[in-house]
Amino acid sequence: MEQAYQHLIVTRMHGLLFVTLNRPETRNALGAEVVAEMDRAITGSPGEPPPRAVILRGSGGFFSAGGNIGGFAARADQPTAQPDPVAARNREFGRFLQRLAALSMPVVAAVEGAAMGGGMGLACAADIVLATRDARFALSETRLGLIPAQIAPFVVARLGLRVTRRLGISGERIHGDLALQLGLADELAADSASLDALLARWLTAICACAPRANALIKPLLAECASPPTDAGDTLDRAAALFSRCLRDEGAAGVEAFRKRQPPGWVETIAAEDVRKACAGLPPPPVSIP
Repeated sequence: MEQAYQHLIVTRMHGLLFVTLNRPETRNALGAEVVAEMDRAITGSPGEPPPRAVILRGSGGFFSAGGNIGGFAARADQPTAQPDPVAARNREFGRFLQRLAALSMPVVAAVEGAAMGGGMGLACAADIVLATRDARFALSETRLGLIPAQIAPFVVARLGLRVTRRLGISGERIHGDLALQLGLADELAADSASLDALLARWLTAICACAPRANALIKPLLAECASPPTDAGDTLDRAAALFSRCLRDEGAAGVEAFRKRQPPGWVETIAAEDVRKACAGLPPPPVSIP
């Protein structure tokens, strides 16, 4: 059943889930109500098939300004208590980022304008980050007398401790080639229209891969990044997963390769599809042969 969203544009197209932050008046700030809706969007409805990928973007040519400053000001006046209501509200965002990063399907962030503070953390929780050349990134919290509390593990996981420390203690704004060099962005586009085309190309590449294989590779790679004491345990599980894949999508993939045909899961995504999905416009009509 279709869910209603007040602060997001949520669209399914070609089996992909497009989640667009839609509070341009706040530069898509990540208030509690926005985060709750994002959590609901990535969770989906009961019985709804999982998407092949999740795409995060911001409306109005701006990814996200991060935390809601107005909300911060209101919470600063709350008295200290146990449990601490300020800490509890802060932790809610971290729990959402944990669920986002743990999704089995690929997560792609398309960044234009800026990804500041929590917005940068949201991008770092994605698997792939595409950005316009002039998009800005910053860990801006320390300039407000705060710390990037909930996003820190995700930024360190993406950039490493040295780079995260550099950005965190300076609040430095970076963009373009430096964002690419530091690993914040995986590829750059010249402008927003070019970002549509770049995103379409990456989504087409993702949709050339079998969906259940993609869903299995992410947790396997996460385990490889933090292997148990005996790496053989990981390899044992990997062998079992390989066998499972070969008896499932792998059989169709091998057969299609032998016949020099594309397997049935292949989809081609056009830049116009991306533009419409992110804006919540009707999907293109399905052609019936």
